[in-house]
Amino acid sequence: MPSPLRRMRRLRRPQIALIALIAAVGIGYAINAARGDDHHTGLRSGTVALSTLPPEVAETVHLIEAGGPFPYRQDGEIFNNAEHRLPDEPHAYYREYTVPTLGSADRGARRVITGKNGEYYYTPDHYETFVRVDPR
Repeated sequence: MPSPLRRMRRLRRPQIALIALIAAVGIGYAINAARGDDHHTGLRSGTVALSTLPPEVAETVHLIEAGGPFPYRQDGEIFNNAEHRLPDEPHAYYREYTVPTLGSADRGARRVITGKNGEYYYTPDHYETFVRVDPR
């Protein structure tokens, strides 16, 4: 039969683990806040220059500005923002366009999303994260 001291130590381990977990989550939130990430929405704060993104993104933006023609039939379709990673807007506010991925057998994961007020967003990972793009 285990001694009372040994039983008491065993009971404290889950409490210590819970405290460590809570501390780790708190530290993670603090780091994300300091980096400027908004993981609730998936949208990084700030705006990136189009010239800093892969050249295929610029090609897609130029096609959007020219009104096409687009290489994929889905280009220009409504983006529903179902993941709520972009700012909430009314239905049909956003449109999505494919950014070709070299070597991919399908459309790949990269997209440019546009908003009715002229916003451009880029996602390299199929709607997990976004950056706002300055197309100039």
